[in-house]
Amino acid sequence: MRKRTVSKDSPASRAGGAGRAGRARPVREARRPEVRLPPLEPYGGGLEPDGDYDGRELAGLDLAGQDGAGARFLDCAVRDCGLDEARLTSARFLDSVLDGVRGVGTDLAGAQLRDVEVREARLGGAQLHGAVLERVWVRGGKIDYVNLRAASLKDVVFEGCVLGEPDFGGAALERVEFRDCVLVGADFGGARLKDVDLRTVQRLEIARGVDALAGAVISTAQLLDLAPVFAAQLGVRVED
Repeated sequence: MRKRTVSKDSPASRAGGAGRAGRARPVREARRPEVRLPPLEPYGGGLEPDGDYDGRELAGLDLAGQDGAGARFLDCAVRDCGLDEARLTSARFLDSVLDGVRGVGTDLAGAQLRDVEVREARLGGAQLHGAVLERVWVRGGKIDYVNLRAASLKDVVFEGCVLGEPDFGGAALERVEFRDCVLVGADFGGARLKDVDLRTVQRLEIARGVDALAGAVISTAQLLDLAPVFAAQLGVRVED
């Protein structure tokens, strides 16, 4: 029997190539931080601009309104501290844990968080615009009105937390996971997303920037919930 060959430019070949190209690429998972703190030395003082905190434990402190701009926290634990209107602009948190911190108007603009765990935080109106978050794990807690405009998030996991009206406008998100979260009133206007996983978000509401969701993956149920938003973005009228 004569063997049939298929030209690379034949319709059959093109169809096969299209089938291969159409296969969904798996979402790349975020790399979680592995924070292993050394024995820590208790610290009972306040914050200082450009302060250097290495291997310290700040526990139960009221740091409201204090100025720690440009400070560096290396191998530190900040536990149950009040951060109302604390100024931590351009601060660096490296290989550290923020546990049970709380505050309104905490200013972390331009800060760097690398290999950091944030546990059960309760923050309102935190300023993180222009910040860089790399290998950050946010677990539990409630964060409202966080400003992450023009921030860079890479290998970041939000797990089991409530995010109320977060602003990701103009931010770059790569390998970011929202796991078992509540995400309401989110603004993704002008954001750039790559390997962003929203499939297990318990409640997903996009207030702005639905057109920026290219690069994200959502579930079928979420697609149905967001259908009115997608229709409005496309200018489609839906009538019964």
